[in-house]
Amino acid sequence: MADTSKLIRYFEASGSGEEARRMLDLAEQVVKGKPYRVCDFTSPAGLVIADAIKAAYPELLVQSYGGYEGAERIRIAFVDSHFQGTVDMGIIPLKVSWDPRFRLLNHRDVLGSLMGLGIDRSKFGDIIMGQGGAQILVDSAVADFVVQNFTKIAMVAVSVTPMELDEIAPKEEKIKEVRTTVASLRLDAVASSGFSVSRTKLVSAVNAGLLQVNWQPAKGPSQEVKEGGYHLYAWSWPNEGRGYYGHIP
Repeated sequence: MADTSKLIRYFEASGSGEEARRMLDLAEQVVKGKPYRVCDFTSPAGLVIADAIKAAYPELLVQSYGGYEGAERIRIAFVDSHFQGTVDMGIIPLKVSWDPRFRLLNHRDVLGSLMGLGIDRSKFGDIIMGQGGAQILVDSAVADFVVQNFTKIAMVAVSVTPMELDEIAPKEEKIKEVRTTVASLRLDAVASSGFSVSRTKLVSAVNAGLLQVNWQPAKGPSQEVKEGGYHLYAWSWPNEGRGYYGHIP
């Protein structure tokens, strides 16, 4: 077996040590003879961990899927390179419906009520909000439980029915293109321009751990958004949306 202690220490330093250990355990099960193993739902940052593990075990393949193209939360599979079958990612889509008069229900309401069932967040993928309902992606191991027990969001009665993956309506995202000139490629300079907020507010968000770069906590306001080649940086900030930065020299 490969020496993965350095890999674990690296991800521990970035706060992802526990997830790295879980993924490494699944990967090593495949190395020992299993055809494939699938991780719980994770952010795209999980692909960074998976790629690092694959580098230690080149005989493995890595697959990822979130139930539809463009999904933010995904499941990652480690697959034996000689496996010729189909990898079951174990994703079930469910349609959650409620009286459209309760249009103020939001993503946080849905997620909070789901977790109120006693199920860990890692068992849920994306939640796609719509008029009078939502579509949720869940681990197949908990799908039946959710259908039978998810009956209310706050005090609003809901019904849950299974769907097919090809019935999923893609998320509608509002995008605003921002063109600006900044004095440097520091995170606080670039992100404050992108979100149209003061650098003081931006720095406070970074220091509070609210800002992410490539789905990882920002290292600090002075973190460089590197240039050279092509770089895509995605940062998310509660209530401020999601921004992307790309550079081609």
